[in-house]
Amino acid sequence: MIVVGGEALIDLVPVARPTGALLPRPGGGPYNTALALGRLGAEVAFCSRVSTDGFGESLLAGLRAAGVDLSLVQRGPEPTTLAVPSLAPDGSASYGFYVEGTADRLFALPPALPDAVRALALGTCSLVLEPGASAYEALLRRESRRGLLTLLDPNIRPALIADPEAYRERFLTRLLPYASVLKLSQEDADWLGGRVTDWLAAGPSAVVLTRGAAGLTVWTREGAEHSAAARPVAVADTIGAGDTVNAALLHRLTASPGGLGRANWPDVLAYAAHAAALTCTRAGAEPPYATEL
Repeated sequence: MIVVGGEALIDLVPVARPTGALLPRPGGGPYNTALALGRLGAEVAFCSRVSTDGFGESLLAGLRAAGVDLSLVQRGPEPTTLAVPSLAPDGSASYGFYVEGTADRLFALPPALPDAVRALALGTCSLVLEPGASAYEALLRRESRRGLLTLLDPNIRPALIADPEAYRERFLTRLLPYASVLKLSQEDADWLGGRVTDWLAAGPSAVVLTRGAAGLTVWTREGAEHSAAARPVAVADTIGAGDTVNAALLHRLTASPGGLGRANWPDVLAYAAHAAALTCTRAGAEPPYATEL
């Protein structure tokens, strides 16, 4: 089983211009990753705190329909976080957030994950918003020490980070040492200001960098480098594309008989590029099903 920890929120996606209408869609990087894993056929559980409001019920219904295990989900009466994407002409998105007093940021550290769990993925807002961020950090450290494959996706949202330098320090010294795989976008890398060699030295066995239409590349601690081209598609928007990459990476890596050290990276990256391309053809975060691949 793969466990994905982090926020579930509602994206208010622009659907009509010039009227400015917004369509509520399930979202949040970890939520999208769990949804994508379920649709790809992986055994996956979601670990978060989700509101008991109508949005929260809708979020859980989406995961349930994808076959995601909800036994690790905490519930609370606080409202659901809202995100408002702004879409550029090329379909890329930037975000504003409504996060004060919302349920997902009150996540509490759960008991040890079940023995059947093979991998843990964390990322996005859940790494920033306290007090939940400290609970997710503790979860990462504890499960990494148990030997789980851990994937970290910082998925930087600058609007939520009050002290960028403090976050960069926390990322490098308190999160990266416990990550098996660091996956980040070119925008994340530019904001963090580090280098692949620095990140590998901090702990991960592999760093995967996504560059939109330029494809994606992995560097490993052993010195290997592999790339895959992006698939040309008509882009509706890029919402959820990076989260689909997370899911595809985890699905392929956990299925590898030799584990991370024997990963067939050209195959893993090509699979991730294909899955992400299909997500980009749809409005909002709508990852593909295994049959579509």
